[in-house]
Amino acid sequence: MKKVLFASALVAFACSAAFSADGATLFNKCKACHGAKAEKVYLNKVPALVSVDAAERLALMKEYKAGTINGGKGKFNMGAVMKGQMASLSEADMAAVNDYISTLK
Repeated sequence: MKKVLFASALVAFACSAAFSADGATLFNKCKACHGAKAEKVYLNKVPALVSVDAAERLALMKEYKAGTINGGKGKFNMGAVMKGQMASLSEADMAAVNDYISTLK
């Protein structure tokens, strides 16, 4: 019985790892505007992503996806562009990208 439980747990772990979001891969589409290490200031409107607090960065990604940032919000006014970029990302994807950005220096 213990072997069956262990095998089941191992399969569950392998499946979750295989299907978990890969922040580094997902971030590849962000590099053109935000830089390879999320260090670029974009159009003097958006600060370097590495300089934004991780919790704020994740909240902003969710707001962009929801379309609640449509412009005119100071340094974070790229709503129309970012809504399209966030459209295909799940919450797990956004969290993975955010976690990956936090590793960049």
